[in-house]
Amino acid sequence: MDQVDMLQSGTTAHPMTSATKSQKKPIPVAHPVFWGNEKKYVEECVETSWISSVGRFIPAFEESFAHFCATRFAVSCDTGTSALHLALMGFDVKAGDEVIVPSLTFVATANAVRYCGAEPVFVDSQPKTMNLDPDRIEEAITPRTRGIIVVHLFGHPVDLDPILAIARKHGLFVIEDAAEAHGALYRGRPVGGLADAGTFSFFGNKIITTGEGGMVTSQDEAFAARIRILRGQGMDPNRRYWFPVVGYNYRMTNIQAAIGLAQMEDVEAHLAARQVLAQWYRRHLGPLAEFVILPEVADWARHAYWMFTILIRDGGAKKRDEVMRLMAADGIETRPFFHPIHTLPPYRAGARNLPIAETLGETGIMLPTHALLTEEDIGYIAGSLSSSCRALRNSTRG
Repeated sequence: MDQVDMLQSGTTAHPMTSATKSQKKPIPVAHPVFWGNEKKYVEECVETSWISSVGRFIPAFEESFAHFCATRFAVSCDTGTSALHLALMGFDVKAGDEVIVPSLTFVATANAVRYCGAEPVFVDSQPKTMNLDPDRIEEAITPRTRGIIVVHLFGHPVDLDPILAIARKHGLFVIEDAAEAHGALYRGRPVGGLADAGTFSFFGNKIITTGEGGMVTSQDEAFAARIRILRGQGMDPNRRYWFPVVGYNYRMTNIQAAIGLAQMEDVEAHLAARQVLAQWYRRHLGPLAEFVILPEVADWARHAYWMFTILIRDGGAKKRDEVMRLMAADGIETRPFFHPIHTLPPYRAGARNLPIAETLGETGIMLPTHALLTEEDIGYIAGSLSSSCRALRNSTRG
């Protein structure tokens, strides 16, 4: 019986599993999963002393990931944020430039733009996919606009075709921030290879993890070569200790790449496990439609389900936070949606009203999503969510 069969049969177990609500054993919102050669490859790194930014696992991981994304090149780095910064530098983004980004995303997307001295220009979300709304892009374009970063939020791909058409019309680059979307498909094609560049994160809560780590993907050989120079302090690859440009120390270690390669060997099982979890959630949360809205999936998309998300009906942040507090009392860890970036102190100046992003940010919850959960766990989570929502409704009525 393989990993996915075990998930479907509900036999997978781990120390964090909750059997009954009365036990209140903690269920974490995320958990790394090591099913394969991770330990073996890390031990090889230690035994051979190749533990830093040189070793066989780095090119092997890059090659495996490029194939996974159907791209010619993949360049590893130390974090997903570094991947974004490198991609922007690859397009020579600089002070005075503007880059269009969705407001509803993790702050790193906008921070990377600021690292270049440029300004992020925030655009509202679509209510169903929660991603950047293509119909709101052109009104945000100015003579200073250089490009667009799209984010495949929570694992659902962005509707890219209309965005790419706008970008080509105005001479803009498009970067896919796919930090949360390993294995998501847009019209049958993997994310990360659909625009001018893609970026990924391998943080410990991601579908594929190296602990910390990132990747830039591209079809362009010259672009990939520039990224490789920039990530390694700007050193000429053909002349040791010669630095033709100012670069950064953004390299991935061989140990991280060893873990990443082992993860990629089991990537299809990791992705399938997320689909099983989504089925379980939909089965157990379906009866709670009076309280919550489940995530929609466009007919052209395969959702990667980095996180299974819900929206709390008829309420704002206060109601959402109370539901989360009650679930925490049952031992269930959850996360609120990201604060829309235009509402954060560093980015408020001149920000426009973005009502969809603001509503989603105030009502969204990320539920536990990882392959060590059983269907029994999902039932427990659903029961806690139901009782929390009903208790809150009754207290409000009282």
